[in-house]
Amino acid sequence: MSDARTNDEHATDDVVLCINAGSSSLKFAMFVASRSGPAVATGEPRQIATGGVERLGGDDGRAWLHGFGPPAERTGKFADHAAALDASFALLEAARAPTATVVGHRVVHGGANHVAPARVDDALVTELKALVPLAPLHMPAAIAGIQAVSARFSELPQVACFDTAFHRTMPDIARRLPLPDAIDREGVRRYGFHGLSYEYVMSTLGDAPPSRIVIAHLGNGSSLVAVKDGKAVDTTMGFTPAGGVMMGTRTGDLDPGVLVYLLREKNLSADALEDLVERKSGLAAIGGVSDVKTLLTRASSDDRARLALSMFAYSVRKAIGAFAAVLGGIDLLIFTGGIGEHAAAVRADIGAGLEHLGIRIDSRRNEGANGDHERAGTVISVDDSRCTVRVVATDEDLVIARHALALVSARRTR
Repeated sequence: MSDARTNDEHATDDVVLCINAGSSSLKFAMFVASRSGPAVATGEPRQIATGGVERLGGDDGRAWLHGFGPPAERTGKFADHAAALDASFALLEAARAPTATVVGHRVVHGGANHVAPARVDDALVTELKALVPLAPLHMPAAIAGIQAVSARFSELPQVACFDTAFHRTMPDIARRLPLPDAIDREGVRRYGFHGLSYEYVMSTLGDAPPSRIVIAHLGNGSSLVAVKDGKAVDTTMGFTPAGGVMMGTRTGDLDPGVLVYLLREKNLSADALEDLVERKSGLAAIGGVSDVKTLLTRASSDDRARLALSMFAYSVRKAIGAFAAVLGGIDLLIFTGGIGEHAAAVRADIGAGLEHLGIRIDSRRNEGANGDHERAGTVISVDDSRCTVRVVATDEDLVIARHALALVSARRTR
């Protein structure tokens, strides 16, 4: 990042760099927010750029940046997250991007203790390392991203935003797993994930949202949450992001006996079992690929693709029915995430058979909502549906930017 602000236009702004580090990729977004004075950031963050690095560790890596003039791109091998961040910062500097005043990170798991965004320090990083076994696909990447920023900009404040925090309001009846007390005290419980996405979706509903809401965040990783009077009361993902509904490469919920059988009879190691349930199952196992767009294209002539899509919709439909029982009915159903926002056929399949819950999707509105919906959400239900159905484009980066600004602003005013 260049020390020279782009045309000095953001010299009095707060600039937030939001980082979402995945296992084999890194995405980032830059936001600015104006200050009313030297001590307080007051403006809503406004996105000015996005970028990322794809295929970490491969010879065909690609780093890209959009937002400052013509799109910029670099190709080559980016060995790890430190190299990916170096490439990202190089692109930002070449584009004369404004200098970040704070960095916000998406951190999938906060464990039992972190139920709100937190300033990053050495103690927090140590605690995050202890949580790696709870989300082994996600936590190492987030920690690597934090450490790479620290190594390059040691004085730059960083904020960790936890996907689990949204679910902190779940009551014990939903949070507790039916296991002995000693195991519960170790933190083996239902946490829930996709919380930053859910927080954004709820923020689009205004000050008086409906009482009984189900949000379905559907993507390569998928989950649903039941919200009662503005608070999360249950969710499909559990102790780790592997639980819940069927997903792109993850099994979702399994009979524990299946895992015992695989360990005992097939002599699978813990690592092999983790690889199976996290990376080799779900849509990919049934349909041959995890990409829903590809499966939809093949479905008319490929029984496996058709079965994979049907199983996915079936698992989501069951979860909606279960949450209707938890909430005593549903006033609003929201689809978000890559599949939820763009796959009209999947939304239609999920909604089929839920008419008894007052869910009636309008086929014309549903088809028209693919990728063209506004942030506030497009209604895809019929006018007289007892349950309104919307499609909302999520924005986890904006939520991260809001939290990062709030924490650095609070620190200034002390």
